[in-house]
Amino acid sequence: MTDFDPAQHRMVSEQRWFEDFVLGERFVIPSRTQTSAVFAAFQTTSGDTHPIHYDVEYCRARGMPDLLAHGFQTLVHTAPGAGLFPYIVEESLVGFLEQSSNFLKPVYAGDTIYPALEVTELVPGRSTGVVTLRSTVFNQRKELVLEGMQKFLLRRRPQGS
Repeated sequence: MTDFDPAQHRMVSEQRWFEDFVLGERFVIPSRTQTSAVFAAFQTTSGDTHPIHYDVEYCRARGMPDLLAHGFQTLVHTAPGAGLFPYIVEESLVGFLEQSSNFLKPVYAGDTIYPALEVTELVPGRSTGVVTLRSTVFNQRKELVLEGMQKFLLRRRPQGS
């Protein structure tokens, strides 16, 4: 026998509830270089077969330096599961409610992107609350290439906890 308990096998041991969040709190997501493998994986997953996403000569003939990332390819890097946010709300998360995004500048093959989430609004309810996160993606040139928001419904701390 062993003392191992799968319930204790967590990325983050301390769980957080709606009222534990503060405005301005940031959740950094690891940077990712947009390699040809990332482009191929996204094309396979999305089914998008437009040559602007896989044919470098097609792109160059249109004045682009390299393959152009699909907007959703950039967006997917803001998935909270790529960082710590969902691990700290495993007990309190009710659901992912809403997402929006604005694609501000192109992302090309070889670019390194830096996603992050920031708490911008906290709307309490009786037993739950809505946490709004601003999602941002910057490139290696410090240009904001994507800005958006994500909303999550979280439980409030249980009585007696």
